[in-house]
Amino acid sequence: FASYYGDHMVLQRKPSGAVVWGHGELGAKVTVTLSEASGLIIMEKTAQVKGPSGTWTAVLDPMDRGGPYALTAEQGLENVTLQDIYFGDVWLCSGQSNMAMTVLQVVNASQELAAAAHYPYVRIFAAAPARSSVELEDLEQIDLPWSIPTAENLGHGNFTYFSAVCWLLGRYLYEALGTPIGLVEVAWGGTPIEAWSSRRVLQACGLLEDMGSTSPHEHLSGPQTPSVLWNAMIHPLLNMTLRGVAWYQGEENTLLNTDQYNCTFPALIADWRRAFHAGSAGQTEPLLPFGFVQLSTYRHQSADDSFARLRWHQTADLGVVPNAKMPNTFMAVAMDLGDEHSPYGSVHPRDKQNVAHRLLLGARAVAYGDKDLVFQGPYPTRAILEVTRGLLNITYSQELICRQRDAQAFEVCCPSQASQCQWLPAPVVAVGSRTVTLALSGCRMLVLGLRYAWAEWPCEYQACTLYNPQGLPAPPFL
Repeated sequence: FASYYGDHMVLQRKPSGAVVWGHGELGAKVTVTLSEASGLIIMEKTAQVKGPSGTWTAVLDPMDRGGPYALTAEQGLENVTLQDIYFGDVWLCSGQSNMAMTVLQVVNASQELAAAAHYPYVRIFAAAPARSSVELEDLEQIDLPWSIPTAENLGHGNFTYFSAVCWLLGRYLYEALGTPIGLVEVAWGGTPIEAWSSRRVLQACGLLEDMGSTSPHEHLSGPQTPSVLWNAMIHPLLNMTLRGVAWYQGEENTLLNTDQYNCTFPALIADWRRAFHAGSAGQTEPLLPFGFVQLSTYRHQSADDSFARLRWHQTADLGVVPNAKMPNTFMAVAMDLGDEHSPYGSVHPRDKQNVAHRLLLGARAVAYGDKDLVFQGPYPTRAILEVTRGLLNITYSQELICRQRDAQAFEVCCPSQASQCQWLPAPVVAVGSRTVTLALSGCRMLVLGLRYAWAEWPCEYQACTLYNPQGLPAPPFL
């Protein structure tokens, strides 16, 4: 089997068929059997070892959730058997250091670690950080082979394995669905999206030529070189049948190609989908559900608005997802979870439970089709100017809860001689059940733009201005 396989793993349940693959002697026939614990054989598949990489691939028949099963591959007189295999949903978790933060590093870490033993049907796997200048067929190294969760294997130190966001999302999915969950972590701190992107993505966004520049934070961070993590950490997994992807990345791109992110991110999503669909012989669905965390916070005072721009670009400049450019996606807003006193630096908030809970809501609504679930915060549907009274009335898509009257939350763009746009605060005058009224003290007749929560740290004391009754924050907009 490929190095990714092992005892205790979870394979994707129906309606998809799980794909298994491995290495063998060129031209040899491999027989793959799935059997119950009693030894009863449930299915048998044969595959041919093909060149030049000497690999074989078999697509299993779709299986109901459950287990345990044994999986055997035989070639001539040799055979390999994997034990304690379950069928459930397999989620891939990727990104930079906020995804890499371990369960050891989060709020209530000791309780979270102690609870791990209660979830033997959430199985975890972590690839080791690796880079390559060419696309690899197999992972170079594994940090954590397929394992049953324990306090020990969920907390190997800081920013190593296992990912807190990934673990908590998997645990919450298990609690919500009752199906075994397989979690595959491939993350590396301080890495830009370009490193996770294939050449196709970079080409589509016009970035192939100009990639000499690297981050000023090089000493803090992982590889910046385009495609090296796609080659070494994603490409080897493409045969897997997946149920969904969770992504937490973007901080590094506040320093590198920030304003290309509205191209690179949707392009990466589309490219990963195509690649996983093709690699799994069509078993991973073409619109693979893709969830992500919108950037949280870093500094209270910053010289530029790169965090705000990147948050906006994470939605392809449309503010909410799913949208026309990013179908079948979901987003966890995290700008209200700032953690100034995080021992790992304020860019690494310790509240990963709320992040994972918001991802869970999106996964249930988008990936699992729970139509009645509210999974995102309120978003404006229209804005009407009352010039005579100097007011701007904004109508929202949901009921509003105003947690605090922040005079800086809303800003309007007023025409000015010096530049096309001068952004001035527009204080909140009134909040109705679905409306917000702003005072346009600085703009007289003409308002050229409106923005909300447009700052690196837009929410004070863990509270943004607007939420819905379910406690989900209104996302930033421009």
